[in-house]
Amino acid sequence: MNQSKNVSSPVLGILCMLFAGILMSGNNAMLKWVTSGYPPGEIMFIRGIFIWLPIAILIARAGGPRTIIIQRPHFHFIRGACVVGSAFMYITGLRYLPLADMTAISFSTPLFVTALAPFLLGEVVGWRRWSAVAVGFIGIIIVTRPTGDALQLAVLLPLGSAFWAGIRDMVTRRMTTTDSSNGILCTTTAMVMVAGLLTFPFGWKMPTGPDFALMAIAGLFAGFGHHFMIEAFRHAEAVMVSPFRYLMIVWAILLGYFIWGDLPDAYVIAGIVLVILSGLYIFHREIVRRRAAAQNE
Repeated sequence: MNQSKNVSSPVLGILCMLFAGILMSGNNAMLKWVTSGYPPGEIMFIRGIFIWLPIAILIARAGGPRTIIIQRPHFHFIRGACVVGSAFMYITGLRYLPLADMTAISFSTPLFVTALAPFLLGEVVGWRRWSAVAVGFIGIIIVTRPTGDALQLAVLLPLGSAFWAGIRDMVTRRMTTTDSSNGILCTTTAMVMVAGLLTFPFGWKMPTGPDFALMAIAGLFAGFGHHFMIEAFRHAEAVMVSPFRYLMIVWAILLGYFIWGDLPDAYVIAGIVLVILSGLYIFHREIVRRRAAAQNE
């Protein structure tokens, strides 16, 4: 569907994106709280149960089960595997790294998408976007400071998560021409839950009531966060609402400080700024490229 037919209120779109960012940040904070006591697979499974409620609401609003269209199941499997790998590495990384660092490194996903696009999608990436990728990865290096004692293998976890998320995004580009968003959401969520359940023999433990509640709320936050992100793009153009997603780093810093006492130092802040600016510039160049292609058609 042409997005322009859905645009009704830029302000509402921005508010939806801000609320989505708050929900996703809350989801991450709750996951970090429980990662010290439970294996990632168990967290993935329990959280996945409660993600189905927002998915059911999305399907009902879209017109019911008939909106679940799956034409290319092999792509669904590949995408689901990428989400499993990304979620597993991200949840594991939350155990070892501050929330703000994890969020900042996760913003490297557009860098991976741009860097891999020429090889996996056959897209031409100009020198401007390559320069932005280089600046972004410099920012990641500054955040992680891989020198001397600052080198922590744990930083490979959010980087790996961002890499798999980048592959996921490129696969999704191929799927959206034939398969519905509801179909993609259903198969991916199901695969994440199955993958989590398969880890049961490796040491699950009975969650306490409060911890189970946190995993459940995290699932609701993640599901409704995705819902409001979709609503943001329904009410406003992507070029207007996407930059507000980066405010997640603000929520992450605040949550990290008030809950765990973590406060980013000057190096982390500088790296975060570089990563955000490079991501915004890549997004800007992508908009310019698409508009130029549309004019030449």
